[in-house]
Amino acid sequence: MIKQYCFLFIAMFATGIASAQNTTPYFPSAKVWEHRTPESLGLKADRLLKAIDTAMYYASKNPRSMEQNHYQSFGREPFGEGIGPFEDRGNQTGIVIYKGYIVAAWGDTLKADMTHSVTKSFLSTVVGLAVDKGLIHSVQDLVAGYVPPIELYNPSQPANRVAASFGQPELIHPFQTAHNSTITWETMLRQTSDWEGTLWGKPDWADRPDADPSKWHNRKRNKPGTVYEYNDVRVNALALAATGVWRQPLPQVLKQYIMDPIGASNTWRWTGYRNSWIVLDGKLVQSVSGGGHWGGGMFIHAADMARFGLLTLRKGQWNGQQLLSEQWISQATTPTAVKTDYGYMNWFLNTGKAFLPGAPETAFVHVGNGNNIIYVDRTNDLVVVLRWIDTRGMDKTIRQILSAF
Repeated sequence: MIKQYCFLFIAMFATGIASAQNTTPYFPSAKVWEHRTPESLGLKADRLLKAIDTAMYYASKNPRSMEQNHYQSFGREPFGEGIGPFEDRGNQTGIVIYKGYIVAAWGDTLKADMTHSVTKSFLSTVVGLAVDKGLIHSVQDLVAGYVPPIELYNPSQPANRVAASFGQPELIHPFQTAHNSTITWETMLRQTSDWEGTLWGKPDWADRPDADPSKWHNRKRNKPGTVYEYNDVRVNALALAATGVWRQPLPQVLKQYIMDPIGASNTWRWTGYRNSWIVLDGKLVQSVSGGGHWGGGMFIHAADMARFGLLTLRKGQWNGQQLLSEQWISQATTPTAVKTDYGYMNWFLNTGKAFLPGAPETAFVHVGNGNNIIYVDRTNDLVVVLRWIDTRGMDKTIRQILSAF
């Protein structure tokens, strides 16, 4: 099975093993990502082979059809209908990056699959870019001050208003309720905002709804920053707010400032929903989603995920360029008392080794359903991408990889 899927452990000796010992951090170019044998970097190849075996043993048993998978899970929620694109997924896949070099890879590493909530790490990154460039003065600022009335685009709505729609709002104000007007960028990033409302046809309470239906409506809102709740409606509200700040589609921002500079491919796509279109500066713009909860989100292959992981490993620096400030990376990996194992979305921390008991506590992970993870370990100068792996296999695989050191 390893022979079928593993294409690595091939030495690229044209540049010489000695170059791998260079103290200057290695960054792959857009066209070439150098491979090194594990032995040339002091790793045990047999342990990495066992890690691949482990990962493949724990390959996800969920349907290959992401649409079918949705309707067997999130699609059962109230208003759970899919409104974004789905795609059949590939095989269980992985890449191991050590000191910047590829030392192992298997599966469909170049298939642009849904990456679900890893998308949130890209969303928080474009918010970080807005802070770095002064478009957002501080994450402690109220979001409401940055979000003007928003015109939705509905192609089925007649140009001339009819009597039935007279007096109904033509613009939305997602941060103007008494509660939402107190929400900061910080609490949106940490998923502690308790934002209220309906966006793209999805009420906030319908995402992972309370088991008690009596709590779905008119409950008392928690003060922003006091209660953590993972909620994709609120994530999408953050994406909408960030789109207004940038005054352009967020995929274009990500491409210009992050993905092109790190040499990512041209095959990744970041999508929203069929009904998440707005009119922005006279143009139609799709507000993207923060994951694949109702379809959509980031479609990306494992090698591009690994490049993003390497960027976060290097604290936002890429081959002499500071693409994302080190201060932002520090904030993204700092937890709060409310949620001690979570930084900015979707940076999961290994506090108390609770998430990955076999990994260093300093490691962090970009996580998405499926499971899709980008494991980042500065202690060992290591990045690992694992795709379509059962939750039980994540820690076992990382343990095996670390045993190669």
